[in-house]
Amino acid sequence: MSITLIIILVVVVVLVLAIIGIYNNLVKLRNNRENAFADIDVQLKQRYDLVPQLVATVKGYAEHEKGLLESITAARSAAMSATSIDEKIKADQQLTSALAGLKVQVEAYPDLKANQNFLQLQGELSDIENKLAAVRRYFNSATRELNNAVQTFPNNLLAGMFGFHKEAMYEIEASQRAAVEKAPEIKF
Repeated sequence: MSITLIIILVVVVVLVLAIIGIYNNLVKLRNNRENAFADIDVQLKQRYDLVPQLVATVKGYAEHEKGLLESITAARSAAMSATSIDEKIKADQQLTSALAGLKVQVEAYPDLKANQNFLQLQGELSDIENKLAAVRRYFNSATRELNNAVQTFPNNLLAGMFGFHKEAMYEIEASQRAAVEKAPEIKF
């Protein structure tokens, strides 16, 4: 066997091993992103389970806010029936908006805040929202890692061949961006 043939075989083996390594890394990153979204699903499920309890408690104290509570229930139902990641993100954003409306109503009606059950549920909801924010950040981090791997050289040469592409981040809808970027008004 000649030296040239050995060198060619070594180069081919190294290239094959590099391709396998790149592919395996892309698969790990994609699976990490999917796992991160599963964490969001767990928190959303917990929130969806809590919302009916919160609504039932608030209904007893705020019959005049029936429309708001119905919108929360409708948003929860839409979120529960969402199937794709994009649908779940959109439905979650709608539920988040509806729950923000509830928080505004709580400020307007102090008797709601006096109820211990409501305070407990509000605390639990706040905790879940904080957990959701954390898992959304983790999801975006996992998505960023995957997108970086898919878009950088030499991975980008192989990513398209194996069906990997840039994935969407968990972001605020354009229609909500202006409201979110505005500093909150605090009144005492």
